[in-house]
Amino acid sequence: MSELRFDRIHLLIVEDNLFMRNLYSAILRAMEFEQIQMAADGSEAFELMRDFPPDIIITDAAMQPLDGFDFVHLVRTAADSPNPLVPIIMVTGYHNRASVERARDVGVNEYLAKPVTPAGLYSRINQVISKPRPFVRTPSYFGPNRRRRASPNFTGPYRRKSDQRIGPPTFMESGNMGQQRKAQRHSLADYQQSAGVLDMTGRPAQNSNQMGSM
Repeated sequence: MSELRFDRIHLLIVEDNLFMRNLYSAILRAMEFEQIQMAADGSEAFELMRDFPPDIIITDAAMQPLDGFDFVHLVRTAADSPNPLVPIIMVTGYHNRASVERARDVGVNEYLAKPVTPAGLYSRINQVISKPRPFVRTPSYFGPNRRRRASPNFTGPYRRKSDQRIGPPTFMESGNMGQQRKAQRHSLADYQQSAGVLDMTGRPAQNSNQMGSM
């Protein structure tokens, strides 16, 4: 991912506190991010996504009227979602396990507890860029695969016989098939798409562009 430039990545910050929005902006611009848009709550952010397609979303958890959890759920599952596959980092003052699990269950890619530091924010951004996880669609969940640990003995493309992949293969799968992708990637969106989507519902596979209609 050395060819990926931060100044080309579109970041959407969703935060109701003006001080925190200014803090994010200062930290991110120091990292050489230039394409940054701000929203004060989830509802405003969802509408902004139509005119400013983000490559990464950083959202707070506690906001009104639409909080971060409901916003992430909307992005992942709404029929009119502009991008159900966008990587989302949730920042929150809640440090308890229940909040972490709730964030995971609505489809958050990464979780960052306050107070926010440049190192912590950079770590989460680097994680969603360099290690995109395949998305999973089940009857009750759509979002990044919640299993982070990979089995070294796993050689097939799927974890279950009933799984169906939507989208292009991952790097591991391509390598196993002798078809390693070597094309240059010039956007985070293309890199994220390469992780693919796993269909675990047992229904016929859909195109990944139809994920928002589930």
